[in-house]
Amino acid sequence: MQTEHLEARASASLLLHPRVGIVVPKHRRKIVERNKVKRRLREIVRIGLLPRLGTVDLLIRARPEAYGSTFQQLADDVAVIGEWATRIKR
Repeated sequence: MQTEHLEARASASLLLHPRVGIVVPKHRRKIVERNKVKRRLREIVRIGLLPRLGTVDLLIRARPEAYGSTFQQLADDVAVIGEWATRIKR
């Protein structure tokens, strides 16, 4: 699945809890910018996505557009991904 700032892949998990991986490629940006995007995504996933995800393995990858986005834009994209990912069954 792809949103404006993020890409996601999901699969049913054999574990009884969700797992989420976050990948933020360099995209010719400085490490400070990369870490900022990574920290934002981690916090959004921790608060908004993990409690309602179910037994799904999810990989979220930041696109180059994520570097110029706000916290709320990333949160909106993660919410869309969350709605999509919760429909994946074992």
